[in-house]
Amino acid sequence: MAINLLPADGTMELYEAAIESSEATRMFETLMDEIVWRSETIMMFGKPVMQPRRTALYGDEGLTYRYSGRTMHPMLWTPALLTLKAIAEAYAQTTFSTVLLNLYRNGSDSMGWHRDNERELGPEPTIASISLGTTRLFQCKHRTDPSLRVSLPLTNGSLLVMKGAMQEHWYHQVPKERRVTEARINLTFRAIFGAT
Repeated sequence: MAINLLPADGTMELYEAAIESSEATRMFETLMDEIVWRSETIMMFGKPVMQPRRTALYGDEGLTYRYSGRTMHPMLWTPALLTLKAIAEAYAQTTFSTVLLNLYRNGSDSMGWHRDNERELGPEPTIASISLGTTRLFQCKHRTDPSLRVSLPLTNGSLLVMKGAMQEHWYHQVPKERRVTEARINLTFRAIFGAT
């Protein structure tokens, strides 16, 4: 049983060896080859900017996901993604309908401070995040109490479950790390409500 890593206002649990290291590396290589990666423009502070990473959305047919001024339509699950989905669902004890993948090619790729609080995710969403490839830092900060911060490395094969009120009260990011030269794939499994 994992412990809650947040001191207040939500739950975040880390399972460091959810996927055995050699299997995680095999999955990383499979996804690097099979996923249709995109470089996308998003809206930030009313201006279009190129995302500092590559992305892809896979999931159930007929869903859409909107964030940062974009509307995404998922491609259908691959066998590898379905395998990882089953692992994520077992740890999170819920069912997911989509996975948003982020490819961080090296430490220059990043994800800025944000909350996964889009309307399609519903209130208090449960999100399972699987990391494959090189270790990257994951940072959280509380919306209203600047003294509350959490920082942890996410390693190859680790799985992070975020749930409860976390997305309401906490921002999170993957900062730039110039010393990192290898790639990381992050998969965030989500349940999206509503169809087109």
